[in-house]
Amino acid sequence: MSTQDMWMVRAAKGRVANVFLDKGVVAIGFDDVGDLGRYTDKAELHAAVVKCRPGARAGNRVSAASQLYRFRAELREGDRVITYDPGRRIYLLGTIKGPYRYDPELIPPFFHVREVDWEGEVERDRLSMATKNTLGSTLTLFRVSATASEELEGLLRGQAEVSAAALEAEEEEDEASLLQRYREEAFEIIKDRVNRLDWDSMQQLVAALLRAMGYKTRVAEPGPDRGVDIMASPDGFGFESPRIMVEVKHRSHAVGSQQIRSFLGGRHKDDKGLYVSTGGFTKDAQYEADRASIPVTLMDLDSLVAGILQYYEQMDMEGRNLLPLTKVYWPA
Repeated sequence: MSTQDMWMVRAAKGRVANVFLDKGVVAIGFDDVGDLGRYTDKAELHAAVVKCRPGARAGNRVSAASQLYRFRAELREGDRVITYDPGRRIYLLGTIKGPYRYDPELIPPFFHVREVDWEGEVERDRLSMATKNTLGSTLTLFRVSATASEELEGLLRGQAEVSAAALEAEEEEDEASLLQRYREEAFEIIKDRVNRLDWDSMQQLVAALLRAMGYKTRVAEPGPDRGVDIMASPDGFGFESPRIMVEVKHRSHAVGSQQIRSFLGGRHKDDKGLYVSTGGFTKDAQYEADRASIPVTLMDLDSLVAGILQYYEQMDMEGRNLLPLTKVYWPA
């Protein structure tokens, strides 16, 4: 048996795993589309999903169509299948023994059914962290990796498992790696969100960051601004030091030395400069800022997002509405 032919099938976040066991099946929902057997290919099924769920996100509709088609056409009799029971923290393992069928009566609203010969179960706590992570996908249906399949099959057959001490050490290391990956992925997604803002919203977001840092801001009206988009100072008028003059460039290309020189022209000797460029800066621009007669900070997209994350809890509602973020808790 090929370990590559193992599928995870999970409905209602696993809450019907005991029903799957009792009925000897796996099943998935999306009853709107009716019998999947009437669709000749994935494109036709996708069109049906779009018609049934016109308000859904495009990506969600593509994912739904792909999983429905896979459930009908790619799962084969003899393939291995697992499902997860979160209440008991176990994975049920079995073999698909029947073709796809449409059955609105068996486990409504999960009308799309495959018969399964359930053979046993594996406790989640016996798995390595790598396999736990692999099986942690929120997709209703996905192919299980060969490595995870082999581990599950081995434990089902009663083969020796990793010692508790080794599992604990691996878990600590893998949790740290996983957290770091999540942080990096979240950081990139936040950068994408920031980069999609229009220029005016970007200017307002930079001003909100400065307010979160304790400054009061004055934002230039749209139109020619003589090189200054935001002025920040303790009093908001620029009478108290430091007075920070801010330029915001929201473009895909890097800012060069000439733009830095233009920004610095006419600055008061006691001013501080902040130049924000979502397209980054050339080396010459960095050199120009380093030798400037007043302190100048160059802030690219990475630096901007890092600053926002550092001061987000102090940010006012105007800033938070421009970039809504949710705090995620992780085990200490």
